[in-house]
Amino acid sequence: MKKSSVSISASMLFFAVSMATLSATVVADVIRHPLPNNSKFPIASAVEVPAGNTIVFQSGTIPGPANPDAEPGTPAFFGDTKTQTISVFERIKVNLKRQGMDMGDIVKLTVFLVGDPANGGKMDFGGFMEAYTLYFGTEEQPNLPARSALQVAALVQPLMFVEIEAITVRKKR
Repeated sequence: MKKSSVSISASMLFFAVSMATLSATVVADVIRHPLPNNSKFPIASAVEVPAGNTIVFQSGTIPGPANPDAEPGTPAFFGDTKTQTISVFERIKVNLKRQGMDMGDIVKLTVFLVGDPANGGKMDFGGFMEAYTLYFGTEEQPNLPARSALQVAALVQPLMFVEIEAITVRKKR
């Protein structure tokens, strides 16, 4: 009797370890919850990241010069909000590619916008959105992140209007 209970216990242990190993290799897809009322605004109301995925926090990314020959501190150096947003997203794309990810792996964005003197000191949300919709909610890249956008007093250089932080998910392949 003692021998059979040991073999049953060993069998149960083997089964439990096998199931735990199997479940650790099955990774559920990221779930993107749409905004209510069939809103067409291109963000998710929430994004769910199931266990088994790796969450990667990307540092804030700032734009490169739109015109490196222009005088730093002039509007031509970094360009307007749309130009800067495109620059930031292109830099994020390059960074994600180096990490084996792409824009569709972004689950959350925090967008810091500085008021544009040409816009009465208010952030150019329209210019930001023109660039944003080139990267999110497109046929090529339909995944929408959760997102916050806010106006801040300043960034690290004069007339720099955009900095974006991204949280991404690296799925087990």
